[in-house]
Amino acid sequence: MSLVNDEMLKASIEKALRLGKKRNFKESIDLVIVLKDVNIRSPEGRIREIVVLPRKPGKDAKICIVADGDMALKAKEADLTVYTRTDLQAMRGDKKAARKVAETCDWVLVRADLMGLAGGTLGPALGPRGKAPVPVPPNADIAQVAERYKHAVWVRVRNQPQIMCRVGTQDMKVEDIVENIKAVLNAVTNRIGAQKIDKLVIKRTMGVPVEVSVG
Repeated sequence: MSLVNDEMLKASIEKALRLGKKRNFKESIDLVIVLKDVNIRSPEGRIREIVVLPRKPGKDAKICIVADGDMALKAKEADLTVYTRTDLQAMRGDKKAARKVAETCDWVLVRADLMGLAGGTLGPALGPRGKAPVPVPPNADIAQVAERYKHAVWVRVRNQPQIMCRVGTQDMKVEDIVENIKAVLNAVTNRIGAQKIDKLVIKRTMGVPVEVSVG
């Protein structure tokens, strides 16, 4: 089932870019998916997925790595911010240090065997910011994984039956934003079905919401 075609998405994005006051900063383009007949407290409604978009959705995300040994060395060679086991052990009980990591890092990628330590140390600071440590296999190419997460967004339901995520910025090509929206829609429809999507809304950060007809 096709919810919406490319031309309708393109027209809606262009309208969202036109409407409202122009701001003196680069605004994000957000997609809001309003759901229907979904109990957000049921397993079906507890949507929490990472979607890798085909086009990078704006500025580079800050990727931080929790690792030791070879993975830590390769992460440093790739100019990534690295926290070792020793660094995390030193942060235990230091809420200010954990908050600094949570505020600085858009994604925290953790070598799988360090997930328990990372969750206990950083989890309380990451959780309220809508972030979570992401496990990475010990043999993963960490530079390649980090590059992938620069294209990633969280697609999740929180306190209402809707999903909101960034799909681009106002200086991106409209066609690239369309590709990103389709990637998010595919992930959601694969999870709950197209019939559970009530409506779509596209908006700039401080702009006027534009509803997209679906059906």
